Amino acid sequence: MKKHHQDIRDLIYVHLNQSDQYVISYGIEFDEFVAAFSGSLNHLLLLKHRFDDAEFNVHTLLEYCPEDKIHKMAAEDVYGYGDFCWIDFIEEEVLNELTGQEMAELLYLGHHKHHLKLPFYNKLGNRFVYLAHDDGWFNKIYYRSFKDFFHLLSEAISNKLGELKPEKSILGIRKKRTISKVNKEILLSLTPFIKEGICISLKAADHQRAKIEIPVWVVGDFANMDDMSEEYRHIAKQPCHAKIIFDKKTREWKLNII
Repeated sequence: MKKHHQDIRDLIYVHLNQSDQYVISYGIEFDEFVAAFSGSLNHLLLLKHRFDDAEFNVHTLLEYCPEDKIHKMAAEDVYGYGDFCWIDFIEEEVLNELTGQEMAELLYLGHHKHHLKLPFYNKLGNRFVYLAHDDGWFNKIYYRSFKDFFHLLSEAISNKLGELKPEKSILGIRKKRTISKVNKEILLSLTPFIKEGICISLKAADHQRAKIEIPVWVVGDFANMDDMSEEYRHIAKQPCHAKIIFDKKTREWKLNII
């Protein structure tokens, strides 16, 4: 059982920094990230971790998680690692081509959770840089393409919603409700808000007979998640700024900006 703040399961905070190509988030964990990109993740060069089954690269003096062990790592208590940082890469041979300067940049990334230069390396072919402290509590992910971010957010919202309100079968056994993924276009429409920093509250979702309404609040730009949580508690008493709505009959999503 994962030991962490329960709110991580039902509150998502995202703040998008377009110029530096990263998103700071709360509420989306590594196992959810892996599920969203299942089958398309490459090997992970581990900058900070506690994974016991990693392999060692002699050139960088760093460990890495091969593609075929990513699901094993995702099943661990990654939150319990504390710092958890990695960058993906295509094949081990490319690690041996990294220069001293590039290795210094990678070590800086893992240590400071910030870049010296934008951390996209053609020789590595990386799509992401994943920098987390208490995974799911504070995550900073660099995206080569923000399409990947919107894909992750879409998957996370629908999966969390399905887990929060499980359906009961004829025998009364609770099973996860399958809810269609949120249209990327809807989430793209929220981009101006996401650039300011938003909270999406699954816990505060209004479950009606015909639809589910998920409230969205603009809370601002936070790097400290205690401060973000405090601001959310304050602002959640006020009317929300938007609602993401799931129509149970058509199984389609729509957005209502208030």
